Amino acid sequence: MVMVFVLAGCSASQKIKVESDYSYYGKFKKYKSFDFVKDMNPNRLEEDPQSRIIEDEIRFRMGLMGYKQTDQKPDLLISYRIFFDDLRFTGFNQPDIEEWIRYEDEKEKYDPVKYNLRQGTLLILFFDGKQQRTIWQGYASGIFGNALFASEKMLKRPVRAIFDRYRFLAEGFPYDERVRNNIERESNE
Repeated sequence: MVMVFVLAGCSASQKIKVESDYSYYGKFKKYKSFDFVKDMNPNRLEEDPQSRIIEDEIRFRMGLMGYKQTDQKPDLLISYRIFFDDLRFTGFNQPDIEEWIRYEDEKEKYDPVKYNLRQGTLLILFFDGKQQRTIWQGYASGIFGNALFASEKMLKRPVRAIFDRYRFLAEGFPYDERVRNNIERESNE
């Protein structure tokens, strides 16, 4: 299912396509920690302001959900990449992740779907270090006009929209009204 969002503050003609896919082998209720995969991201430079903003927002969102960042055997390794050109991308037609998680049927079949993603796509990948496989990916398309795009607000919005598709708190993290309100408030800003 493809979802289209018009982010507040953008012109009505600028539609952002946000979608995510997941692996049927993901243990989404068992993850507690994360870190970034730095050497696999060709866009990341230590002093790159885009990377700093994106990583800070990912770090913030993971913290809201109770995940701890650690470089000592993290459960999840996170990578991201910005594609500045149009992109043909393979995703999957799947049951909603919250529906699937009730059954966790690893024998579920993958139904590939080809997406034409517009100029400026942010892709975020979650890699399960123990299983050595990608278990979740989220992407927002049509957000960047060119490689010089550097508005902090416009970089945070697609990260938030992508993370709205990943709804799992860290294992053992208590879910209460305050946590839900914080996540919803941050998503709407």
